[in-house]
Amino acid sequence: MTRKGRRLTLIAAALAVIGVAIGLALFAFRDGVVFFVTPSELAAKTAEMRPNARMRIGGLVLPGSVQKADERHVSFAITDNQTEVKVTYTGLLPDLFREGQGVVAEGQLINGVFRADSVLAKHDEKYMPREVADSLKQQGVWNDGSGKQEKK
Repeated sequence: MTRKGRRLTLIAAALAVIGVAIGLALFAFRDGVVFFVTPSELAAKTAEMRPNARMRIGGLVLPGSVQKADERHVSFAITDNQTEVKVTYTGLLPDLFREGQGVVAEGQLINGVFRADSVLAKHDEKYMPREVADSLKQQGVWNDGSGKQEKK
């Protein structure tokens, strides 16, 4: 084998190893990737989603929807003012969790109910996750934290 042939074989083997490594990394991340959706997007994509896929859903806590069974079991609805998604959560809610404010819940959609394993509330009067704010602004509804909603 010539020097050029050995070099070509070495390069081909290195590319194959790199390709396998990238493939394994992408396969490992497949279940670790958590997609962010709004309630309207979730309703539109429900039929095409993998069963028990993990995701983040964000929007506003629907006023009047919070029901506490006890200190650790709560259900509420998240809305983007077009669609509502019922959410159940077991655990302690953040101190800033309240009706009408922005929230992001991470978990799985099971039989039409979103079962959250973590709930994040906005941490001050100005903060809302960018994806939630952008989605609400695109729909023409924006709650700036003052309790008033802006409409186009």
